[in-house]
Formats: sequence, C-alpha cells, structure tokens
Amino acid sequence: MDNYKPKYLKLYKSGELLKRAKTAIKLLKNCRICPQNCRVDRAKGEKGVCRAGRELVVSGVSPHYGEEKVLVGKGGSGTIFFSWCNLSCVFCQNCDTSQEGNGYTISEEKLGEAMVRLQNLGVENINLVSPSHYWPQILKAIYYAANKGLKIPIVYNTGCYDTTTALRFMEDVVDIYMPDIKFSDDETARKYAGAPRYFSVAKKAVKEMHRQVGDLKLDSRGIAYRGLLIRHLVLPEDLSGTEEVLDFIAEEVSKNTYINIMDQYYPAHKAYNIPPLNRRITKKEFRKAIVMAQKKGLHRLEKPYRYHKFL
Repeated sequence: MDNYKPKYLKLYKSGELLKRAKTAIKLLKNCRICPQNCRVDRAKGEKGVCRAGRELVVSGVSPHYGEEKVLVGKGGSGTIFFSWCNLSCVFCQNCDTSQEGNGYTISEEKLGEAMVRLQNLGVENINLVSPSHYWPQILKAIYYAANKGLKIPIVYNTGCYDTTTALRFMEDVVDIYMPDIKFSDDETARKYAGAPRYFSVAKKAVKEMHRQVGDLKLDSRGIAYRGLLIRHLVLPEDLSGTEEVLDFIAEEVSKNTYINIMDQYYPAHKAYNIPPLNRRITKKEFRKAIVMAQKKGLHRLEKPYRYHKFL
C-alpha cells in the first residue's frame, strides 16, 4: 500500500481511539448501536434482535482469498467473521454463523492480538465481516491492536444496516467501507431480512461512508487502501431492486464508485421454500444488471473470472 498510514494510528496516539471505545461501549447498556434500536441492556447480557450479548463472538479469523481482487493481493484479506447479525435474511448463506451463532467468545484484547497475528501473516487488511452489532467492542479491539503494532487498513464489511451515529464513531478508524446494499424497497427488506426502513437507512449510511473516505483508492499494485467499495447481490426476479440501487449510487454517491455486482446467489437457509428465492439467478438476470450499471455511467465494476461466462 505504498506509504499509506491508517488514520487510526493518529487516533490511538492522541488517546481519542480509547476515549471513543469507552463511550461507545456504554451504549450497550440501553442498546441503540444499530437501526434495530432494541434498547436492551447488553451490558448485563440481555439480547435483542441480533441476539448478541456483551461479549464478542467470532466464528473465524484467517487470511481469505475469496474477497474482491482489490482486497486480496498476495497475502489475502485478514477476515474476522463475527457471529450473529442485526439482519435476519431468509436466504443467508452463512446462517450457521449469523442466525445460529456458531463461534466462540473472545475478549477485545485477544481480538486485537488476533488482528496483529493476521498482519504478521502478510494479509493486506483487517476485514471485519458483519460488525454492525459489535462495533463498540471492535473499537476497543482496534485500540489494543494499535498498541501492539497494527498498521494495515481496516475494512468495515457490512450488510449496510448501520446508523450514521455508529459510522461517525468509526470515522478515521475505518479505512475501507464495504457495504452490501441488499434491497431498494423498505417493505421487501422488512419481509425478507427483518430490517425496518432498510433502504432509507442504507442510503444515509452509504452517503456518510463516502463522506468519510471518498471513492476507492488503489496503490501501485492495484490493492485498495482507502475508500468506498459497494457490493450488491442480484436476486431472482429482481427482489433486490437493482436498478434503484444503481440509480442511488450513480446519482447520490459517485459514478466513480467501485462496485461488485454479485452473481453467486443460491437458495440457502429458509429460501428453499420461498419462491422466487428458491432458485438461482439466470444469466439473463445477471447480464441485465451489469449492462444497466454501465448505462448509468458506473464504470468501476469488479469482474472476476467467474463472471466471464455471463458477459
């Protein structure tokens, strides 16, 4: 990443990072850290929609090579998969983790140490997968990691159901925001993901992310070190509302946004019994989404080798 220095290092040295973490963790007592706004006392172990308590639960910490090419490089992306989720997608492909909570508890300090171990393995970044219901504890973990020498970019890999308040706590802590915009219709999102006001929330969140980090920036090797990368999964019969998502990106964010329009939907979790989610998408459905993005002037599209069969 050439000579880039993550801004969280400055926050760590000034004491601001620890201050933010302590303030954020207090919000767990009357939990309102995500748009579900459950108001349960997670500090005492009470659980709301996400089913997470006070302690962090993770299902895996390892280099990962299946992420976007701009995140992987030679060393992979240092992924940390968090258990539970503030969404309840009926088609979730990681339902054993997100809905059943498979994983193990870990302290903020131990998680910080794990981040440093990933760095020592040569990963390009620390990739926080589904962090929206744990971001206060994650702030504390990053403090511990910075104390032990962490100095690579932080990726916030989210289902895009995040409050702007939460994101402002993460300002200059997160280097790369990677929201997955799932739906463009609030009622569809409520029905299939248990997320009231989803697109209304997601639009505000993405605009705040872009305000903080801008368009995605790549180093001399083509590896991302700062900026916004948006994912969008194409669903059968356009349940994801792809055109409206792309319109929002092109008109309200930036036509220079790096976008991964994803083709890998398959029926999982409860989707086997819910038409039309009980089938994969067709080549025609995926091709339509790609062409639509190009017509709207969105030119920075991720096209891994697996997409070639569609185009």
